[in-house]
Amino acid sequence: MNPLINGIPIHYLLGLAGILFSIGVLGVLIRRNIVIIFMSVELILNSVNLVFVTFSKALSHINGETIVFFVMAIAAAEAAVGLALVIAIFRHKKSTNVDELQSMRW
Repeated sequence: MNPLINGIPIHYLLGLAGILFSIGVLGVLIRRNIVIIFMSVELILNSVNLVFVTFSKALSHINGETIVFFVMAIAAAEAAVGLALVIAIFRHKKSTNVDELQSMRW
């Protein structure tokens, strides 16, 4: 296992991924705007992608980079469906605050 990736130690990249993951989790737990929550979920997925790429490069395997493509495809689908739901909810409720959405009934 190579401890350096293009001159950057692995623990720096993993620390950055941990910080990004923590910010994403805090954004999901603390924020009440649904758009911010979706952005936080994307931040979590990107931190996981960073871990996959880091270990893929360190171990000289392409497996992690292959998984990243699937995660990116799932994230794009999640963003498209999620934003469509946000637009539909906003048109009906006139708000994107999660606290105001008590049920999925219209």
